[in-house]
Amino acid sequence: MSQTEASAARDPRFPIGRFDFDMTVTPERLAEAIDTMARVPKALREAMHGLTPQQVETPHREGGWNPRQIAHHIPDSHLNGYTRMKLALTEDAPTIKPYHEDLWAELGDVKTTPVEVSFLLLETLHLRWVALARSLDSNQWKRPFVHPETGRRTPIDLHLCHYAWHGRHHVAQITSLVERMGW
Repeated sequence: MSQTEASAARDPRFPIGRFDFDMTVTPERLAEAIDTMARVPKALREAMHGLTPQQVETPHREGGWNPRQIAHHIPDSHLNGYTRMKLALTEDAPTIKPYHEDLWAELGDVKTTPVEVSFLLLETLHLRWVALARSLDSNQWKRPFVHPETGRRTPIDLHLCHYAWHGRHHVAQITSLVERMGW
C-alpha cells in the first residue's frame, strides 16, 4: 500500500479513498462497476445488520452522518444518478440539476422512515439501473451530461464508475465505524 493509500484508508471521510474523476474507463473497469452496482444493496443491508437503535444514530466520524442517514442518503443520491444517466441517454449533453445532499439528510423522511424502506428502494432502483447499464452499447456509454457548477462533461461510463464507488464508499463508512467501535 502506498503512503497516499494508507493515508486515505485512515481518513474516516474516505475509508476506501477518493474517487478518481480522471480515470480511464476500460471495458473491464465498467463491467466491474456494473457488478458492484448489483452488489451494493446487499452490502448496505449487511453493513447495517444487527446495529442497535443507539448504534444507528452514532456518527461515523466527528461531524459526519450516522448509519441511518447514510442508509437513506445512498438511494437518494442514486435516484439522482440514475436520472442523470437516463437524461444523458435521451438528451444532448443535458445540464443536470445538483441537489443539497446535506440538507436532504436532515429532512423528516430521513429521521422517521425505517431504513428497511431505503433498503427496498435501493434494491429495486439498482435492479433497474443494472438492467439499463447492461443494455447499453459502446456509443451510449460515452454520452455526457454537464454539471452546472463545474462545467464538466461527464460521460455516463465514468458516471456509473463513480456511483459504484459511491455505494462502496458509504457502506465502508458504516463498516469502518462498526470496526472502530468494536460492535
